[in-house]
Amino acid sequence: MNPLGNYKSGWKVSKEWVDLRRESRQPLHISIEAKPQNLTLDLEKSAIVIVDMQNDFCTPGGWLHSIGVDTSPLLEPVNPLNRLLPALRQAGVPVIWLNWGNREDRLNLSPSVLHVYDADGTGNGIGSPLPENGSRVLEKGSWGAATIDVLQESTNDIYVDKYRMSGFWDTPLDSILRNLEVSTLFFAGVNLDQCVMHTLQDAVCLGYDAILLEDCCATSSPSFCKEATLYNIKTCYGFIAASEALLHAYLASTREDE
Repeated sequence: MNPLGNYKSGWKVSKEWVDLRRESRQPLHISIEAKPQNLTLDLEKSAIVIVDMQNDFCTPGGWLHSIGVDTSPLLEPVNPLNRLLPALRQAGVPVIWLNWGNREDRLNLSPSVLHVYDADGTGNGIGSPLPENGSRVLEKGSWGAATIDVLQESTNDIYVDKYRMSGFWDTPLDSILRNLEVSTLFFAGVNLDQCVMHTLQDAVCLGYDAILLEDCCATSSPSFCKEATLYNIKTCYGFIAASEALLHAYLASTREDE
């Protein structure tokens, strides 16, 4: 019989027969320190969502830099992510890059979305050419919309374009996660108090478990924005943990299996 579907949830089919049974996969239980409570979870049912680690946000010459924002803090997640992601891939945890990737004509974006980035209508927001290289801001296929070079990607990673601060609106993210039978989401990326927070909130409203990896997130906003975001997440939406705790717990589980 031939497989039909993805590696975590699929049928087996032939000309005469269809086997609806999903392959039974061994749980991978780990326990980590977290706030407001410590956690035990199944990595087999988990994925990591990395939000907006793109040139337009994080790189000199990108959009934020062109409008006077200090983008250096937005590179803080790079080293923690580069340490963590190889281990998560080894564990079979899907790695999802959730990036702005707008249509050239911006027909799916309302004025209320465009106004946030171009408040006076002079054309320095989504789709506008950057002064240094002409890359159009956050447009799919542009240099600015690409993931920053210093993050280590893999051919098996999953890429989802988004068009709002929340990555669940008008995107296939929810369908992808459900087809992968994911129930727990780790969150990373920028800006913590904007797109990361909005996506995490929607994830919880959709029934996912949400764990923010604090050292894998950053923001260019004032410090009080970060403080409020962390407070709201651990109070209202989910949990906060460190990537090192997750990494150490996984590595410890592999030693136990030896």
